[in-house]
Amino acid sequence: MTIALDPSDTSSTVPAPADPPSPTVERPDAAGEFWVQQPEPQTQAVPEDTAPEAESPEIPADEAPEAREAAELAAEDDPDPADLAPAADLDPVVVRDALDFGVYARTGGWTFALKVARSVRPGGQPAEGTAATKVSAKAFARLAGCSPERVMRYYKAWDMAADDGLVPQFEVLVPGEEIELPDADVWLSYYTSRNSATSVRGQAISAAAEAEGIRPTKALEVAENPTALRAAILADPGTAEAARGALLDRMREDPALQTEMARAIARTDDLKKAVASEAKAADRIGYVRQIVENGQIKTPAGQTVEAPAELRAEAERHLSLLDELDDSEEAGEWAGEAYDAVKGLVARAVEEDPALRVQERRTKFYNSLQKATKVFEELTLDEVMEEDIYEADMLQRLEALQEAIGTCISALRKATTTP
Repeated sequence: MTIALDPSDTSSTVPAPADPPSPTVERPDAAGEFWVQQPEPQTQAVPEDTAPEAESPEIPADEAPEAREAAELAAEDDPDPADLAPAADLDPVVVRDALDFGVYARTGGWTFALKVARSVRPGGQPAEGTAATKVSAKAFARLAGCSPERVMRYYKAWDMAADDGLVPQFEVLVPGEEIELPDADVWLSYYTSRNSATSVRGQAISAAAEAEGIRPTKALEVAENPTALRAAILADPGTAEAARGALLDRMREDPALQTEMARAIARTDDLKKAVASEAKAADRIGYVRQIVENGQIKTPAGQTVEAPAELRAEAERHLSLLDELDDSEEAGEWAGEAYDAVKGLVARAVEEDPALRVQERRTKFYNSLQKATKVFEELTLDEVMEEDIYEADMLQRLEALQEAIGTCISALRKATTTP
């Protein structure tokens, strides 16, 4: 006779053999912690004619691929005769473990939270009514062999769920009462196994984790173990890439971190060279992009004029190649090629346009004259008179400069008088 077991059905029981052993059952909770629970003295089973068809346990999505593969292989194997044996013929301790596992598989940490919710009365609450037989979190923890802080984390998780109407309030629960519990997947929305989650820092980490669609406990664990995070970044390129993206996002809103990163880069020669190289490539790409988007070119002398159609088409071609590069590909060589090609077309466009060529040379000459004038005006002749800094070659250089200026003035005057 085949008997299907349902741990939630207590309508009918099959007495267990006399004096069954009662070992301590140690089971992990939803956050990887262990909860010590004494098994019930009797084993409950459901007769075949009243039991519903047993459902196959569903493997959570976050379990390891090896677990899924093992479950699929087990389902394909031929059943062992012992698999079909009635519960009465099996070790009652094994049956109790299976029943407890089934309950936990469906409800997760809610199973243990219920034991806390119906049995614990935190200090300060009056011991009257249904709370008369309840104990403090400290006493409950002593009986369970764990810390009061762990008990209170389960208590707080139940309290938040009760506020949301998911489970009953503590006041209406009595020790030993059984109720229908929420699904295991909901448990992690209310429970955290870490004290840091209650701090301002922990709350910020939990909120960011929820925004990213991951469990807060995972983010808190990483935050509490920076050495492990460092090891993962050093060993795994994927983790390093995720860390790089996170740092860039953080620096956009954190000026202090921007300053620290800039200082660290400036003090490291290799990083400083890499930043300079990337900045140069970015400037060249920006030069090409500006021609495509604005339809204008900037001449060597600094003039801004309309870009010829041929030049703009060439710039678009190079820009499309640059935009198709993957993030992992080096853009420096491509940027240099695009810049040189476009720069050559700009120079040719200037030379092929007589009016533009004259204006370009005029602008270039005037820019050089302005620079020379500014440099000469910055010479402090007072210091020459006050301090003994005079040397013979200084006078020679000034005389040569005077002669060059005189030649330049004569050439310009001649150009203005020539028809």
